[in-house]
Amino acid sequence: MLHSDAVRLLDVEDWSTWRDLRLRALAESPTAFGSTYDRERLYTPADWQELLADPTCASVLATVDGTPAGLAGGYPDLPGLLHVIAMWVDPAVRGRGLAGALLGALEKWAAERGLRLHLDVTTTNLAARRAYERYGFVGTGETRPLRDGAAEVVERLVLR
Repeated sequence: MLHSDAVRLLDVEDWSTWRDLRLRALAESPTAFGSTYDRERLYTPADWQELLADPTCASVLATVDGTPAGLAGGYPDLPGLLHVIAMWVDPAVRGRGLAGALLGALEKWAAERGLRLHLDVTTTNLAARRAYERYGFVGTGETRPLRDGAAEVVERLVLR
């Protein structure tokens, strides 16, 4: 299990750590995200800094033995809800509670702003769905394509 200090909120100074882990996530799990490696590898340092500087959004990082191992972000998109995005844990350390720790940090941040969590998960990613359900998310039955032109479909889940 993780120590409580293994997950932290990021700020603009952490842009290169976020960038490096985000690009790893997009390369490792290309069908899990609404964005792509080819798109985000073209972002400039200023683009990454702008993403982390937005005070209406949250970005969290999990580390294992001081090494970045997981990330998640969130932005308010629907009334009363924070949309969890960019959720990823390095396959080498999955099963250690990092997903729950990342979600917990986002849930705390959201609750302080009167928001609840929701997210999209590809319908074929059963391991991710199980992790979200263990945390307390439930399916809504609402589906849509992962992104324009994608064969993958996502379902929206909300935290009870």
